Amino acid sequence: MKYDFTTIMDRLGKDAIAVDIPSSGGGNGFFADAKIKDGFSVIPMWVADMNFPAFPEIPKAISERAAHPAYGYFQPTETYFDSIIRWHEERFGTTGLTKECIGYENGVLGGVVSALKILCQPGDSIITQSPTYIGFTHCAEDNGWNLVLNPLIQDEQGTWRIDYRDLEQKLSGGGIHAAIFCSPHNPAGRVWEEWEIRKLMDLYQKYDVYVISDEIWADLTMPGYRHIPTQMISEDARMRTIALYAPSKTFNLAGLVGSYHVIYNSLLRDRITKAGAATHYNSMNVLSMHALTAAYSKEGQEWLDELRQVLKDNLEYAVSFIYDNFAGIRTTMPQGTYMLFLDCTDWCREHHTTIDALQKAGIEVGVIWQDGRPFHGDCHIRMNLALPHSLVAEAFDRLKKYVFI
Repeated sequence: MKYDFTTIMDRLGKDAIAVDIPSSGGGNGFFADAKIKDGFSVIPMWVADMNFPAFPEIPKAISERAAHPAYGYFQPTETYFDSIIRWHEERFGTTGLTKECIGYENGVLGGVVSALKILCQPGDSIITQSPTYIGFTHCAEDNGWNLVLNPLIQDEQGTWRIDYRDLEQKLSGGGIHAAIFCSPHNPAGRVWEEWEIRKLMDLYQKYDVYVISDEIWADLTMPGYRHIPTQMISEDARMRTIALYAPSKTFNLAGLVGSYHVIYNSLLRDRITKAGAATHYNSMNVLSMHALTAAYSKEGQEWLDELRQVLKDNLEYAVSFIYDNFAGIRTTMPQGTYMLFLDCTDWCREHHTTIDALQKAGIEVGVIWQDGRPFHGDCHIRMNLALPHSLVAEAFDRLKKYVFI
């Protein structure tokens, strides 16, 4: 491979909650009051950032810009917008995207809230599929909206599917006119097929529901899968959907904050842009602009394709290891993202234990995984596999020796 995905970075003390919080004792019980036992290093497998060095051209671009000692007010460059348009055309087959449709957001969740504020009144209901990214739950509940869950169901192969019958039943009752759609889906790892998105959007059109489509994981599909933008499904979907993107998951840039929306409907776009501007802090960081333009390049695409293969290898290793060694733990190979969602129901029942005890046992040996209950997984754990393979192998070796025994 041309790029480095094997070096183990020392992130401790480098502004990384992935390792800093567990090392400091869990942050007020954030990890079930568990403490890492002596002799075990931290293997960060919880928060969704990567433990790989960023694409090398990104720190180079940041350093070159930072070398000029003035960081005053600025406007996004034409290069910034052109980079986004070209990236969407080449990676997703997007057509008709123009500069006017693109707008900066201080994080995807900030964009979700801005969109919901113009779509919903206090106390309104919003529908989304579950298991559900914890950020969506906070966006709704923290702002006084009611989150209605449309639980995904698993077919005979374990693939997560949308329950359209349940969805229509809930929509037909009236009163729901906003939805959050996660594509690809976190934490289920689905890369939705065109027919699935089309059927979903047909229902939302039927019941006059506007859609906020979180597509932050769009780049991180496994080889053989390709993301389909919700807005490309139909002309109605294009005008009904507020899509949110960022290079942060793809290129490990979450700390720079640099998300953006794509909105074709001028009425929605004007209102959401005004909602964001009304906060008076929805402003781009100049270094994040240079990071994005460096990332969204031909060389960035090459780096990304290597990364996707590394992630696939890690995920296949983990899923195989689980099936071979951890009887009672169920999971499926993700089609996208770098997260695994472990159903621990059978294992906990057979071993007369709780999900708290299981999670704590892993953390005590340095495997820092994440409670799945805030994602609406009753007895689940979410695991991040975006780290060098040697650490993945070490983590599962520890789980076999000390946890699943």
